[in-house]
Amino acid sequence: QLPLVESGGDSVQADGSLRLSCVASGYIYGDFCWAWFRPAPGKERAGVGGIDLDGSAYYVDSVKGRFTISKDDATNTLHLQMNNLRPGDTAMYYCAADHNYVRCANHRYDFWGQGTQVTVSS
Repeated sequence: QLPLVESGGDSVQADGSLRLSCVASGYIYGDFCWAWFRPAPGKERAGVGGIDLDGSAYYVDSVKGRFTISKDDATNTLHLQMNNLRPGDTAMYYCAADHNYVRCANHRYDFWGQGTQVTVSS
């Protein structure tokens, strides 16, 4: 088990910014891949972006140039910096992680947080 706890969700005006954090508690051994998810039409959770095992970051087109994912290995914390927020970004945001090579390569994750709510008003 890898408990993940998200924080940083809030209500903001459009064009505002938020920084979400996801802390992995306990001792982490080995390399992990990480990701942020949110609900999407027809999907309970759709990937927003993440960090692969090789350390490279990726994003879905709708957030490219606005969102930045970073990882602090010293504190086992994953961040999601969200700028130029839009009402369409309103969602519960979930953090996910895994250490299995095959699951990571397919952007599938066994460890999940409980989510943090982001609300963007126009």
